[in-house]
Amino acid sequence: MASGDTLAVFTPYCNEPPAADYATLDLRNYHPCLDFDAATNETATFTGVLPRNYAAGGVTVNIHWAASTDTSDAHHCYWDAAFELCTGLDMDTDSFAAVNSVETDHCNATSGIETVTAIAFTDGADMDSVIAGALFRLRITRDAASDGMTGDAEVYAVEIKET
Repeated sequence: MASGDTLAVFTPYCNEPPAADYATLDLRNYHPCLDFDAATNETATFTGVLPRNYAAGGVTVNIHWAASTDTSDAHHCYWDAAFELCTGLDMDTDSFAAVNSVETDHCNATSGIETVTAIAFTDGADMDSVIAGALFRLRITRDAASDGMTGDAEVYAVEIKET
């Protein structure tokens, strides 16, 4: 694969919610989305296999989201993402690598307009040593305790692309 090529896309229906504090499935004008609360750190988890043609150059996780109600460009939304290599892992235990975090510049001034937030990962330990052909999980969390955006953040898709 080349830099910028899409490796995986996860939609709201791909979410494997944790037992507690999970993003909830919702619809906005018949568009499925995951609602991440403004008061509680909520999480979505996705499972995939990294394509065998991944060239081991690191990845960027793009979160495609919109504000449910907030329209202030002064309000920022914080996102965390972490990878977990499942190969050789006891599936009874979570083993996610450290999170990478990013603060969005702001939410869109129009409620319902998409914002894309990018979180970069270098190859190796930063992405829990996930390699081509490996089973992995990706965990996305809205860090509501850090951000100032009111209302839900609605996630419509998560894309992993090679960097």
